[in-house]
Amino acid sequence: MNDWRLQGQEKYLKGVTLQKKTYKQFRDGWDHDHCEFCGAKFTENTPGTLHEGYTTQNNYHWICDPCFTDFNELFEWKVIFV
Repeated sequence: MNDWRLQGQEKYLKGVTLQKKTYKQFRDGWDHDHCEFCGAKFTENTPGTLHEGYTTQNNYHWICDPCFTDFNELFEWKVIFV
């Protein structure tokens, strides 16, 4: 697949379990994250940003809905709903 969003993420996201959930900051002083593929911004309350998506179980890597749809099959993700 030739897509600008693919930048080697298979090294840490191939076959992982993801959770669909509301964004919460990772720790104090860390007020946002970005989609691992397209760079869309996730925050808790900022208008114009994403407030929900898919995340790894440690809440460290976030994926927006469109990128999840586009890459779910390729990355063979398992999803749990919290």
